[in-house]
Amino acid sequence: MSKYLKFDFTQIMTISMILFAIIDIIGTIPIVIQLRKKAGYIESEKATLVSLILMIAFLFLGTRILDIIGLDVASFAIAGSLVIFVIAMEMIMGINLMKEDMPETVSIIPLAFPMIAGAGTMTTLLALKSQYATQNIVVAILLNMILVYVVLKNVVILERLLGKSGLSVLRKAFGVILLAIAIKLFRSNTGL
Repeated sequence: MSKYLKFDFTQIMTISMILFAIIDIIGTIPIVIQLRKKAGYIESEKATLVSLILMIAFLFLGTRILDIIGLDVASFAIAGSLVIFVIAMEMIMGINLMKEDMPETVSIIPLAFPMIAGAGTMTTLLALKSQYATQNIVVAILLNMILVYVVLKNVVILERLLGKSGLSVLRKAFGVILLAIAIKLFRSNTGL
């Protein structure tokens, strides 16, 4: 195995937890249920595959896109840390600071983008790329997409198992984790 393709289990687990928290598929179960009621059917496979493609493409092409517009990864990582901070505050406080219009039908939009592979996920990927090996990020994305698929396929069962209070507790717990991640990303990219 090449020295460039060394997989680090600790990095994979850390990145997986960060992505799990930022994607927040458990916390979005009530929204997914609402979307399913409106549309009648959620295309779990399609939503998962499109999310995977978007995340992998942005992981590899995001830096080039930044170069075109004249930004460096550290600046984008700092901006990403601020977005993650806002998302964490939303999760902890149970408020919605970032307003998003929800279309009447469920397809790739709004499930794959912006719910799963949205702005927070994309900024997080580039911020992670500034600190972790790319192959470990790819593995963490794959693990998260498997989990996303399982959740989307079993959303009604999970809602019954966790209940409203269980979903709320999970959301707040991952909000605190995200807040700590945002602070760490900010500090490591500013040298503070």
